[in-house]
Amino acid sequence: MKLMDTGVRRATGEDVAALAPVIADTLAAGRLGAWLVPDAAERPGVVRRYAQFALRRGLAHGQVDTTDDRSAVTVWYPRLEPAPPAAEWMYDLHSLLGPHAARFALLHAYVDAVLPHTPHHYLAHLAVCPGQGAAGEALLASYHRVADAAGLPSYAEVCSDRPRDGLLTRLGYEPRSPILLEPGGPALWRMWRPPSGGGRPGGLPRRVRLHRTATPFRGRAIPATPPRSP
Repeated sequence: MKLMDTGVRRATGEDVAALAPVIADTLAAGRLGAWLVPDAAERPGVVRRYAQFALRRGLAHGQVDTTDDRSAVTVWYPRLEPAPPAAEWMYDLHSLLGPHAARFALLHAYVDAVLPHTPHHYLAHLAVCPGQGAAGEALLASYHRVADAAGLPSYAEVCSDRPRDGLLTRLGYEPRSPILLEPGGPALWRMWRPPSGGGRPGGLPRRVRLHRTATPFRGRAIPATPPRSP
């Protein structure tokens, strides 16, 4: 897939070492990172390992885009069919993160349980270095052209108190009801971008009802508590 923006390119395995800190620093600085790893002293190292894992998984099963200066990165998954079960890579996550893996597994259980069934492109990770918002916008605009050409919507989650004020909203995403992470975690707002110029029918419901589900993890099941809607 050729990217048309100057300075925007597909990432490779050689970029993982440089891009992992971009994702890790973005995650560690926010409330989601604090919920995932409550211990502030251990947080940087844990989220760095998770970022490397997320990038390698994206390179193997999705698409990772970056800029020539590696100041921004996106990880996308085309979801033309339901996502495969996460059980296999959950064990890899445990091997990598040890006792810190439980909340990462729970996060993915929440997210996987509410992924849209409508064919779409899933923005799993967006990370931008401070002051480089234009680079993030260029990455998203480039991928959106591909989604629009196929007539497919895009979906993401954002951790924010004001989801209508961020970059995703400026690029056409609409907030829907949030996923509230338990215990005591932040809200993840589900964001939905219809394809420009129309496209396939269907969309993301404004409210979500999460059926009881569980993700296998270290030989037991981690239940996903239904998120509350406003």
